[in-house]
Amino acid sequence: MYQTEREKLVNMLKKEGRIKTKEVEQAFLEIPREEFIPNIIKKHAYVDTPLEIGKGQTISAPHMVAIMCEALDIKKDQKILEIGAGSGYHAAVVSKLVGDNGHVYTIERFPELAENAKKNLEKTKIKNVKVINGDGSIGLSEYAPYDRIYVTCAAPKIPPPLLEQLKDTGKLLIPVGQMICTLNLVEKKDDKIIIKDLGGCAFVPLVGKHGH
Repeated sequence: MYQTEREKLVNMLKKEGRIKTKEVEQAFLEIPREEFIPNIIKKHAYVDTPLEIGKGQTISAPHMVAIMCEALDIKKDQKILEIGAGSGYHAAVVSKLVGDNGHVYTIERFPELAENAKKNLEKTKIKNVKVINGDGSIGLSEYAPYDRIYVTCAAPKIPPPLLEQLKDTGKLLIPVGQMICTLNLVEKKDDKIIIKDLGGCAFVPLVGKHGH
């Protein structure tokens, strides 16, 4: 049942122009979204909408995960930092894009959600994602610098530590604003910062030292 629904969703996202590359299409087909949401709402796994996962947090709508993955232009073997693990779904999709030799580090501020994300990733046999409980607004200097950084919650402004932890020629994707916000694609070139506005979006707020 879920396989058919997953394929229908992917086909819809392709028609809408959200999924543009074979790599993102394959990653979406390989990751079972139903394994990353509470049992009570599993039947909605392939509806293109955010879903509650507890603690006032959500798993992003599939179209937003697709938009973010495509905008970041993720390559094999890259090292990625995700701010806001949630249920682990977004990191799982990215784990397929970086491949077995790439790595995803993801920070989640709620201990219960971090633990649940770990279990979801283990259950789906994903081994190249490390979940850390902590303040994502300060990044994760321990494993820096990163080829790509993306934030799954809205920040009041771009946190300076994330810019510092981004590799030169790296890309950072972050929603900036309150709830209704702007998705900013940030590129670092020769230590210069170039910001591109990718349009409006809606996310839960980033909380922490550099958050709301």
